[in-house]
Amino acid sequence: MLVETHPLSPFLPSNSKVLLLGSFPPPKYRWSMDFFYPNFQNDMWRIIGYLFFNDKNYFSIVNEHKFNYSKIVNFCESAGIAFFDTASAIQRLNNDASDKFIKIVQPADINHLLYQIPDCNAVAATGQKAAEILSENWECSLPNIGSFVNINLADKELAFFRMPSSSRAYPLAFENKANSYRILFESVNLLSPVN
Repeated sequence: MLVETHPLSPFLPSNSKVLLLGSFPPPKYRWSMDFFYPNFQNDMWRIIGYLFFNDKNYFSIVNEHKFNYSKIVNFCESAGIAFFDTASAIQRLNNDASDKFIKIVQPADINHLLYQIPDCNAVAATGQKAAEILSENWECSLPNIGSFVNINLADKELAFFRMPSSSRAYPLAFENKANSYRILFESVNLLSPVN
């Protein structure tokens, strides 16, 4: 069975305050840009647009069914939001993006990524499989969806968040997903708390 290595380099702005980790990108034919969460059907960039700009389509080029790569990268660099995934190499048991049918061949070295972004105090798993991999890697309890556990990593305390999947296949209303991500971004002072 074909082993896929991760097609993207870690995105680690030097000012990163939070690291978002999925499992692995979807097959290339589903991409609308060469960046994380590239599938136009995935709501990650709609969630972030909604939270930071009160506009679900802020990062979308709606009539072309794709995301605005440069707008996304510029925003994430400025805000200090880092991205990678919990797997560096996988095998797909089906030719789709479902985590249920992904076999991890090589986990990513998350500790090494965090070493490169010393101001990062929060890590967010953006789905079930990513959360399970991190929980196993750090030998800690699995947080409830929308919450976190504290972990100690090389004498540094980190908040390990478990977020709902931004995939539309995950059965949770958009606003409820956005509210979970709001808590994450408020915790690292990227968003002001809503009263």
